[in-house]
Amino acid sequence: MASAAASRRSTVNGLMRAVNHGVTCPCHGCRTANGITDVVQAGKALLSKGRARTYTVPATETTTDYAFEVSAANLRFGSGVTREIGMDFNNMKATKVGVFTDPTVAKLLPMKQAIESLESNGVKYEIFDRCRVEPNQDSWEDAINFARSKNFSHFLAVGGGSSMDTAKVANLFSCYPDTDLLEFVNAPVGKGTPIAKTLKPLVAVPTTAGTGSETTGTAIFDYTPLSAKTGIASRAMRPTLGIVDPLNTESCPRPVHISAGLDTLFHALESYTAIPYTSRSPRPDNPLKRPAYQGRNPVADVFSLWALQQTVKYLPRVAKDQHDKEALEAMLLASTFAGIGFGTAGVHLCHGLSYGISGLNKTLPKWAGSGYQVDHPLVPHGVSVAITAPAVFQFTTPSSPDRHREVSAIFNRYKPDNVDDSKISDEDIGKVLYDRIARFLVDLDMPRGIGALGYTKKDIPKLVESTLPQARVLVLAPGYENNEEGRHQLSGILENSMSF
Repeated sequence: MASAAASRRSTVNGLMRAVNHGVTCPCHGCRTANGITDVVQAGKALLSKGRARTYTVPATETTTDYAFEVSAANLRFGSGVTREIGMDFNNMKATKVGVFTDPTVAKLLPMKQAIESLESNGVKYEIFDRCRVEPNQDSWEDAINFARSKNFSHFLAVGGGSSMDTAKVANLFSCYPDTDLLEFVNAPVGKGTPIAKTLKPLVAVPTTAGTGSETTGTAIFDYTPLSAKTGIASRAMRPTLGIVDPLNTESCPRPVHISAGLDTLFHALESYTAIPYTSRSPRPDNPLKRPAYQGRNPVADVFSLWALQQTVKYLPRVAKDQHDKEALEAMLLASTFAGIGFGTAGVHLCHGLSYGISGLNKTLPKWAGSGYQVDHPLVPHGVSVAITAPAVFQFTTPSSPDRHREVSAIFNRYKPDNVDDSKISDEDIGKVLYDRIARFLVDLDMPRGIGALGYTKKDIPKLVESTLPQARVLVLAPGYENNEEGRHQLSGILENSMSF
């Protein structure tokens, strides 16, 4: 028996060596064919000897997950691809398309090109142009009622994340005509019921380089009864196709470029520093229950790290020159890459804290007003995310000093301070990263902490309370304790974010 077990282990080890050393990426040629042949032959040998076994979920004493899933929208990138939308809907046999946008984008070139493409290809459509910048439950219900009354076969979103998210939920609830808004909203605010139906095809056309919503099944809104943001996260809502056209971001005002770019930046940075997927708990008892946000993993790391590098390099260029075509194109692609990264790995504290920061705000700051044509209180999403970032990543650094040291070096390339990161101790790298992120934000004319938004230390308890419902993202933060200690941790981060 011992000899047989040793033989099986030897065979398995041989398989592992074949996979790790014999099989290489097809793009790089060489040993791929031989490696695969070796694995296949070894597998046949196992089967012929009766040693292969049916795979079952590993039975271990731990409750953490052991797998991750990669899921993203089909994407088309290129200047001018918006003109192909009509052909896409014809190819999908659309009978009537619901077009969702906001009042500002409705008057701009991206919508003009989209509608011209629909009309030139004979596609029937109706427009909903009341998508609210930073949507709330009233604006979502307005869009849902519109969609339910029109019998659309397909959906088209043209705009920023607010319009794309609104189109997602309009599509969702048109397929569930008698269902209440909170049915699918993330628990504990809503019921968090899984989406069981296949939704209608949705084409998403981003006009900002930030949200990455064209790649994800996430939609966020301001739930005013709690003065906090929440949302729905399900792969079922992911767009069928993302049309990523660099021409569509050229009309953005500078504040919108910056806020959207900061959203990209922290999508990438939060997903790159999230807990490993093997640390996420509980392990699902069925693959259908594996969440969209699963923790960092090797695939997400590739997309997130590239997006982080591109954003640190190109966002300051866009801030200086809104007509820098190379920088605009790089930022839009970075936004999409970050969307793929965080759509698999998830975000954590910056986004979790942002929902209260924006939801509790009662004014339209003058530094935002010039870029957002709205008549309601607003902290732009990217700003609310970025404002706590220096303190957040100082907090998460002890979990993985080397990964945060790598991030710190990326920020240092933006404006070198002649400090050798390899010589910075694990104990000090968090403070260095705090300073470098803060410097980056200050150079983009960001408010210097939540105190600049009008908050005081007296507001910290209610900011904490508005953050706690975001447990699905908070638990992805390394070092965060999902208990009473977590309240103290959030309070400390917010206090450390009053100014920088």
